[in-house]
Amino acid sequence: MGRTCHHSARWQRRGGSTTVVTTTDSHPPIINGTSSSLVTMTMLENNNTVHPSNHHTHAPTHTHTGGKTAPPATPVTMTTGFHTYAIILCVLVCVCYFNSLSCGFVFDDMTAINSNKDLRPTTSLLNLFKNDFWGTPMSKERSHKSYRPLCVLTFRWNYLLGELNPVGYHLVNLCLHAGVCLLYMDMVSLFVSLPTSFIAALLFAVHPIHTETVTGVVGRAEMLSSIFYLLAFRCYYKATKSIKLDWLNLLATVLLVTVAMLCKEQGITAVAVCCVFDVFVAQQKSLKDVFSMLTGVMTSVPVWVRQSVCRISVLVFGTVGLLVIRISAVQGAELPVFTKFDNPASQEDSPVRQLTYNYLLSINSWLLLHPSQLCCDWTMGTVPLVETLTDPRNLATLLFWTVLCYLIYLSLFKKTSLSKAVGMSLAFLIFPFIPATNLFFPVGFVVAERTLYVPSMGFCMLVAIGLTCVNQMWAGFSSGVVCKGVVFYLVLFGSVKTIVRNSDWRSEYTLFLSALTVNEKNAKLWNNVGHALENEGRFDVALGYFKMAAAVQPDDIGAHINVGRTFKNLEMFEEAEASYVFAKEMMPPVIPGRKYTTRINPNYLNVYVNLANLIKMNSSRLIEADNLYKQAVSMRPDFVQAYINRGDILLRLNNTQEALNVYRTALVYEQDNPDIYFNLGIVHLERGDKPRALESFNEALKLEPTHSKSLYNSAVILSESHDRGLKKIAEQRLQTLRRVDPDNERLYFSLGMMAMDEDRITEAETYFKRAVELDPKFRSALFNLALLYSESERALLAEPHLNTIVHLYPNHVKSLILLGDITLNKHRDIPAAKQYFTRAIESDPANELARHNLCIAHVESGHLYRAERCLLDLIIMAPHRPQAQEHLKLVRQRITTATATVVTNSHDQSQQSTQQTDDQSQQSTQQTDDQSQQSTQQT
Repeated sequence: MGRTCHHSARWQRRGGSTTVVTTTDSHPPIINGTSSSLVTMTMLENNNTVHPSNHHTHAPTHTHTGGKTAPPATPVTMTTGFHTYAIILCVLVCVCYFNSLSCGFVFDDMTAINSNKDLRPTTSLLNLFKNDFWGTPMSKERSHKSYRPLCVLTFRWNYLLGELNPVGYHLVNLCLHAGVCLLYMDMVSLFVSLPTSFIAALLFAVHPIHTETVTGVVGRAEMLSSIFYLLAFRCYYKATKSIKLDWLNLLATVLLVTVAMLCKEQGITAVAVCCVFDVFVAQQKSLKDVFSMLTGVMTSVPVWVRQSVCRISVLVFGTVGLLVIRISAVQGAELPVFTKFDNPASQEDSPVRQLTYNYLLSINSWLLLHPSQLCCDWTMGTVPLVETLTDPRNLATLLFWTVLCYLIYLSLFKKTSLSKAVGMSLAFLIFPFIPATNLFFPVGFVVAERTLYVPSMGFCMLVAIGLTCVNQMWAGFSSGVVCKGVVFYLVLFGSVKTIVRNSDWRSEYTLFLSALTVNEKNAKLWNNVGHALENEGRFDVALGYFKMAAAVQPDDIGAHINVGRTFKNLEMFEEAEASYVFAKEMMPPVIPGRKYTTRINPNYLNVYVNLANLIKMNSSRLIEADNLYKQAVSMRPDFVQAYINRGDILLRLNNTQEALNVYRTALVYEQDNPDIYFNLGIVHLERGDKPRALESFNEALKLEPTHSKSLYNSAVILSESHDRGLKKIAEQRLQTLRRVDPDNERLYFSLGMMAMDEDRITEAETYFKRAVELDPKFRSALFNLALLYSESERALLAEPHLNTIVHLYPNHVKSLILLGDITLNKHRDIPAAKQYFTRAIESDPANELARHNLCIAHVESGHLYRAERCLLDLIIMAPHRPQAQEHLKLVRQRITTATATVVTNSHDQSQQSTQQTDDQSQQSTQQTDDQSQQSTQQT
């Protein structure tokens, strides 16, 4: 499709000779590529006006611009060069950001990705358009009002492909940055030569200021918005080429601006860029012409005015209408709430606020010009307030405005090709940055490097134009070499700095530690390093950083809360309570009729929750803890965390009805919070109402099908049913939990119990073993595994597990009984068995089984009378135990048998003794007779 423009022949001076350069409808260069020096870039400046067009080849056509007819010209093809430059750009982007693929989720990524439920497939897609960028409903007071549903949608696609694997997220960001670079080069080539646009794209691709945008996953919002921003401008550019109103491209522009705005709010500023382009470039008017038209008496409206007004009206009214709908319907026409720590200047009066805001503009400009000291967070005390006119920093502000005003004058009051290119550079530099300037509404930061992503397009374009001007002004071999060297240095410096800076984003610890090397006055950075160490379990080191944060910013309540929490983790409870109390005393008083959150960070209310959680460890202070929770919700009625914790206290106080009321109140503020439904289920369980408990767990699972606690507890309830269908559902839920939380030892124990109930011995053994592997001290898993071995004739395998239990839990009665049984029946070690049974009875005197087994041990050892007394005591204690009666009867039978045996043996022994006596008597009589006879014979 051919594009038309106003053509003119221009002369270009180079090296003392002249060459006729004929512009074409495909590319009217302001910077013409006829020289071989500095990647064949030269500057063409002519007092004749120029109408820009695309760099691609088109057939020559005629057009009317301002009522003038342009002659045809010969098109010049640059497609091959563009493709070559595009490949170089993509390779350079991959080289610079390849190491970002090894980075994890850090800083804002944790909230926007890890904790954002809108990414989960189980969450309705409609929630993306109801909630802010962080997953908080836009209607909530605590919402930041960052409405970027299309960006969140891309995060959701990432989650579908790789869940929370950060590699995929970083890879998408890398590709998006490469795409932005290509579109940016294409856009710049509308106003300068292709080689110059390539230089601008090179500088943009490697600019270190972009590491926060590209390497930080949440920076995707800037890149997505930039893509549609540039596409919208391209469509509007096409719309200005038509003599008649080009509705297709105008509507496409409105649509793309809307999409850019739904990726990030700054997308709306594309409208301003398009308007500037239409008036000052497409219509080739200066600001003087516009003033003359507005103040003069016009007998008729010029054609260009009618065309521009129609186009701009469609663009502005269409976009403003969408913006109004966005604010009123989604945001509720309510601005976000920030504190003095987020943006200190926003809380100050004039002129401090204005002086500081203007000084921040110079800081942002310096970051673009010299990005050597980069920091991920510029809040709190990073930039001290400019409080007086005599502050030397005002000189930086004055210099900034002097340079900017000169560039604006050059672009708006001149009609040269250079002035138009500079004007478009300023448009891309200024308008996208306006939302971050605090001019129209306060923002939650002081300086944010990510907000410079789109403005850096204008900056890089200015630098490329400046280098080309220098090359043209001092034409010759030396100037070409110098300019090439400058470009090479800038690209090399940017590439190296970007690669090094990416390594800072590997983890939160490395990121915040690197930020502290730039700024030590920001308490938030000290706190964040402490948090990173805290997550690694290095509480003693983290404590030092939290204390430093409190020293840097003594009125930072959050720092004192962090100190208290770390003391608690170190089990220094008295010091923890003192820190919490100190932080609580710093809280401002409640003022009737004034919202508390407008004066304090809502997160600081956690001091009440943390202090209550600490003191409730002492059961005698539960009422005191409950009062703290009530105080927290009185300050912020939608403080759901306080309701959840208070419900736990009420359960411990056996006030289940009040606990139900508290959780139901919490549901009023967060109907989609599965934790509240889970806690309701626990309360119903405490009240013995399992059906309602199951209903609550099911409601939690509707909101979050992978809610682990609800999956487990509902499965336990269902497994107790005699309905095989419900048991099947219970097992399915446990298997789901297994995928969600594969290291949960309790789920394997429950699966093992269900397998045992269905006589799946091998499967049950596998589950119990897995539970013991995950938790070697898991008593129930150890015992049931031992019991499984015992009942499957593998009692010797049970002994090691039982010995482990007895060692860890010396008074575990069941293990002592089972050990005694194995010792008695397998090893025939009756004394040892008696010791196990006796220990079990000492631990649980009312245990019938232990007493019964001891009685049997007495029988086995032959102590029948001890066994009889033992069984009689057991029968008195448990008269309902029929086995004791039967065993007592058997013992008494054995006693009777044993007694009869003894009596019989005694009678036999008596008879034998009498016979022996008779024999001895007869023998004695015989001996006496023999002696008497012998004596008689002798006589």
